[in-house]
Amino acid sequence: MEFKLEEPPINIGADISVRSFEMIEEELKDYAKANDYTKDQLEVISRLIHTTTCFDEVLDNIYFSDNAIEKIQTLLLNKAKIIVDVNMIKVGLSDFYLEKYETEVVCYIKEKFTYEMAEKNKTTRSYAAVVEAIKRHKDEPMILACGNAPTFIYAAINTLIEQKVDLKNVAFLLFPVGFVNVVESKDYGRRFCDHFDVAGIIMQGRFGSSTMTVATLHAIFKLIKDYDGVYKYNGK
Repeated sequence: MEFKLEEPPINIGADISVRSFEMIEEELKDYAKANDYTKDQLEVISRLIHTTTCFDEVLDNIYFSDNAIEKIQTLLLNKAKIIVDVNMIKVGLSDFYLEKYETEVVCYIKEKFTYEMAEKNKTTRSYAAVVEAIKRHKDEPMILACGNAPTFIYAAINTLIEQKVDLKNVAFLLFPVGFVNVVESKDYGRRFCDHFDVAGIIMQGRFGSSTMTVATLHAIFKLIKDYDGVYKYNGK
């Protein structure tokens, strides 16, 4: 049997991206659950589906606290630090957005002091890293973004409370994936957000990933860019 060489039907990157989101928009019409979300929330959801191809998992498990997207946008426009659990998130974020909004991404996972603190306190490095990050930046707006290590969530919440951080300046993006501590940590994060009215976007259950955390941030950055000159955040 002869093997014939083929070329991709669509071979331009920009065209592939456009067609992908067109397909997602078309397929979302078949999911009644999609009607439960706002236009901006669907922008985030579409990005998450684009990253994973998983419609049911995203639609059934995504949680948005009240006005989460708007609050996170406000923090970003106020040059919030994005404190992350792994460098994969840091590397994946668009330089265009980070430079445009003067956003610093903080990850102490590989620092010598993190190894020392983790060993001394018998914790994971992710736990030790976020404790130090919050202590160093507690007087600045911050977005705590987790895509891998659920112990990050426990450390973040406990340190925010212990350090008496102003929670109006805090938001959570919680997307760790796996088995141990994952479901429980996200539940802890949601209860914290609900109790203290903290902005949060959480992928509940075992599902998640660092790439989904990146996709969520890119969606929110894009919404700011799209609304530039149309909406004002905190009067700015």
